[in-house]
Amino acid sequence: MKKSMYSLMLSEQVVEAIDRLALEQNTNRSRLINEILADYLSLMTPEKHIADVFRSIESLFDRTELIAAHAMNDNTLSLKSSLVYRYRPTIRYEVELFRTPERNIGQLKVNFRTQSPDLIVGLTEFFRLWARLENTYVLKLFPENALNYTLDETRFTRSLSVPVNARYDADDCANAISSYIKVFDAMLKKHLSGAYSDLTAMEDDYLAYLNSGALII
Repeated sequence: MKKSMYSLMLSEQVVEAIDRLALEQNTNRSRLINEILADYLSLMTPEKHIADVFRSIESLFDRTELIAAHAMNDNTLSLKSSLVYRYRPTIRYEVELFRTPERNIGQLKVNFRTQSPDLIVGLTEFFRLWARLENTYVLKLFPENALNYTLDETRFTRSLSVPVNARYDADDCANAISSYIKVFDAMLKKHLSGAYSDLTAMEDDYLAYLNSGALII
């Protein structure tokens, strides 16, 4: 949604009330006024769309699965998952949605911090196998160059995109992202536990996810 600068004549009392509320919500005066006017006029702003997606995602996760948290007026949602591994390390899934999406609507960052060489090897191996499965089965469903991956010492990042000719509303985005993270997390834990005897077993779980009717993202 394009934004322009306008001059408004407001009473001092209104400005003071707006500033107090903006401080409480960790935002600024212009953004808060924009949100209030958009709500009054029943307009969907990028910020409201992102907030709706995140609220839906939070409602789709049981707190025994992953713990979700996001800051007010932020375009990022974090979900924390504990690994069944020595010293109980955690994985933090960070969903970032873009306010002005083009080819991609956002990205998923999988953050990990560990000093265990074995765990780093296991995580790195899983990320590479996961990308290989996606390139085999779903890459063709997305716009050209829409799926991108990066991997560094503490983070695996995967772009989020909507399949060609698909139209997702806030609930669709939330369902697609939630399903994706759930299967990713479950398969990651199985891989680290040694539950997969070979790549075929892992592939079977991935195909079961695709064939379950889950929305792809």
